[in-house]
Amino acid sequence: MKATVTVRGAVLLGKYVACDAFDESMPLRVVTHAHADHMMGLRQSMRTCEKVLMTKATKDLIDVMRGPLFLMGGSVETVDYGKTVQYGEERITFFRADHILGAAQVLVEDAEGTRIVYTGDFRIDGTPVLDADVLVIEATYGSPSCKRSFGRNVKNLLVSLVEEGLKHGTVYVFGYHGKLQEVMQILHEARVKAPFIVPERVFHVSKACERHGMHLGRLMLSEKKEAKELLEANSPCIAFYHMRSKSKVGSGSFRVYVSGWEFDSPCRKIADKEYVIALSDHSDFDGLIEYVRRSKPKLVITDNFRICHAGTLAREIRRRFGISALALPKK
Repeated sequence: MKATVTVRGAVLLGKYVACDAFDESMPLRVVTHAHADHMMGLRQSMRTCEKVLMTKATKDLIDVMRGPLFLMGGSVETVDYGKTVQYGEERITFFRADHILGAAQVLVEDAEGTRIVYTGDFRIDGTPVLDADVLVIEATYGSPSCKRSFGRNVKNLLVSLVEEGLKHGTVYVFGYHGKLQEVMQILHEARVKAPFIVPERVFHVSKACERHGMHLGRLMLSEKKEAKELLEANSPCIAFYHMRSKSKVGSGSFRVYVSGWEFDSPCRKIADKEYVIALSDHSDFDGLIEYVRRSKPKLVITDNFRICHAGTLAREIRRRFGISALALPKK
């Protein structure tokens, strides 16, 4: 086959490219975006691969999250969307994926003209669908039970919920890097009038996002005196923290958790002054099926390494389109 997913999570495309995990047989490593499950084995790749390819935005985010020395141990080449890199007889091109800042789809065109596509993680609405002969697709929400019927109303609901919370004082928003910055941008563009307070790591990730065109508003470091006073007084402000901090800060305050694992309702109350908002940076089941329909591949491989419903998605693709589809690696 011209593509596969290894037992260590590497998505292999053509003869030369390994995406999102280390593979000793491939001279090129691609990092599709800066989430940890797509940077596995990156130190090994830096030591052994001829080139490590990623977008400039992904490099900037890794520099912030892992430190500026992390990527200095190998040959890192940043690639713009639409730019083609030639290696041997194959051509590698990045295309935008609507996920987090810098996320990319990967197209490999081999000497026979076969188009081999890896979507990486994506949302269908803002992601260009690539024509493919062989398609490797993420499968995070690859079950028919993972459908969201409430669509874009989530953003308006998020704004309303935060504005309601501000009437009671500080609102704590918990999410992962990338999604936190998306929430900031939604609230900033909605002109929500409250100071934004962030810890240092979230601050630096946010500044990297701003350098690449996101508009997040004025951010205050949580360690600064003014921010501490606002938080201690439970004043109306919005504090953005990584999901790992949810047990450490904001106890007893108005709290909002941003999660993609919500399908029945765009907003769910889980306790007094605690809510889950269904804002996802992955396509739901219908979005995955729509990508396959428009891409028109002859073979589909669903990513069965990361947390997902890859086997279910492959069965649905075979049933609906009558084309070959399999979940890899086999488990």
